[in-house]
Amino acid sequence: MDLQQIDAKMLSKMFMAGAKNLENKKEWINELNVFPVPDGDTGTNMTMTIMSAAREVAALGEDADMGSICKAISSGSLRGARGNSGVILSQLFRGFTKGIRDENFLTVPVFAAAFQKAVETAYKAVMKPKEGTILTVARGAADKAKELSEDGVTNLEEFFAAVNEHARYVLSQTPEMLPVLKQAGVVDSGGQGLVEVLSGAFDAFLGKEIDFSPSPAEQTEASRRTGVSMEAQAEAEIKFGYCTEFIILLNRPFNVKAEMDFKAYLESIGDSIVCVADDDVVKVHVHTNDPGLAIQKALKYGALSNMKIDNMRLEHQEKLFKMAEKETGKNSAPQAPSAQGGESADKQAQKAPKAMGFIAVSTGEGINEIFTSLGVDYIIEGGQTMNPSTADILDAVDRVNAQTVFILPNNKNIILAANQAAELTTDKNLLVIPTKTIPQGITAVINFVPELTADENEETMLREITNVKTGQVTYAVRDTVIDDREIKKGDYMGIGDKGILAAGQSLMNITERMVSEMVDDMSELISIYYGCDVEEGDAELLKKSLESAYPSCDIELQYGGQPIYYYVISVE
Repeated sequence: MDLQQIDAKMLSKMFMAGAKNLENKKEWINELNVFPVPDGDTGTNMTMTIMSAAREVAALGEDADMGSICKAISSGSLRGARGNSGVILSQLFRGFTKGIRDENFLTVPVFAAAFQKAVETAYKAVMKPKEGTILTVARGAADKAKELSEDGVTNLEEFFAAVNEHARYVLSQTPEMLPVLKQAGVVDSGGQGLVEVLSGAFDAFLGKEIDFSPSPAEQTEASRRTGVSMEAQAEAEIKFGYCTEFIILLNRPFNVKAEMDFKAYLESIGDSIVCVADDDVVKVHVHTNDPGLAIQKALKYGALSNMKIDNMRLEHQEKLFKMAEKETGKNSAPQAPSAQGGESADKQAQKAPKAMGFIAVSTGEGINEIFTSLGVDYIIEGGQTMNPSTADILDAVDRVNAQTVFILPNNKNIILAANQAAELTTDKNLLVIPTKTIPQGITAVINFVPELTADENEETMLREITNVKTGQVTYAVRDTVIDDREIKKGDYMGIGDKGILAAGQSLMNITERMVSEMVDDMSELISIYYGCDVEEGDAELLKKSLESAYPSCDIELQYGGQPIYYYVISVE
């Protein structure tokens, strides 16, 4: 077909199809992990990022204009961004939408310019861009788009086909750019995810039928986690009783930051949020226990109209009460969740804010308790396979009653999302301590001194975490060769800060060999955190073995309770 422009309706359809295609391929993308560990999460992170935006686009309806769709894509992906790949994808969308939001129709030159803007924005968001990744694939697609535009191509089918083909070619070359990919026999997983988005969008453009309903895998997974159907789960988890809707007649146009702040506030007081901003008005929908809070906040932006408040509990009160009674065994309604490791957000808000507070990303009962005992105000459950989103971090920041909040990501794949949250935080000072492991996070908070200023504490923590070496023991999920080391499926692997330190079939032996690669003449302390799949007696035997091997080091053993990793061990 000789189509030379598309409208907002087609853009929306193409975006939704790209999101759905990524979702359908997420498990396969997860398996494109360089290290054969059971925590590949690139596909999941990218899917959750794009689906956050897709929900906002879907809420707009079929008659949404270009500007509204662009705002939904940009704001939804920014807040839903998870993991490095998800954050980069959100930045690509952010730049792309900036390039098209003021257009009524999209042509080849407009797409080409928007692709360039997408790549510029994403590269700026990454401190040390690495070639052979999603960034390289995005840049290759953008360069091809620019070339086609400059060559005078106007047919969009020809344009999209050529851009998709070139993106796949660049993806196929990523193993040549990153030797670790070539050795593992995989292409870059983030780049593969981006290619799937582009491919799904092209299918929609060509008129192929796309099923936008939840996939069977999604339905099954949700049911497996809860033991009930998605419909029953949704009904059982209604926590906010008032369906509140209104329109804000803006005093001045919303910018992206103002929109993010307002949505973050709504998420702190409720759920089921739809917030769609145009130049002059904002359509708001939220389920909350206190509609007045939403209304008061909205009045700061302008006058209100079309207000509507419904009490959802009147209809479902008896059913909800029975569910609560069955789960708790008490004759009382469900209580609002409180901040983990501290007081509820409501109680904290009643007190004057303290100078400094802490958020830590953590997983495992024992490690959570360690952080709480060290004074961390709020624990975000997450880590490997469960990277929290930018929105999760913003919600945590809102729950900590402090002027300055330090966040400990404790995972290299969460640092970008934390940095993105810091950029979106306006009412507090959010400082990211770029901890890549749980032991680094523990070291950071141990070195915190309340009497020092935030800047002085930040400097101290940044310095001290560099002295921590971390090793983690898990198992291989496939055969592979890494750093000339042959690894078989089921082998135990000891992974250090810069790669695999040991691999074999004996858990004890691999753990000891890993530690031997970490200890040197300057080492003084070895800390062992054993996971939920390790018996205490076996952990005690490991401690005794290390005490014998390293008599000059203090050996500490603590229950971490972390999944996937049998041992997390630090050497300082």
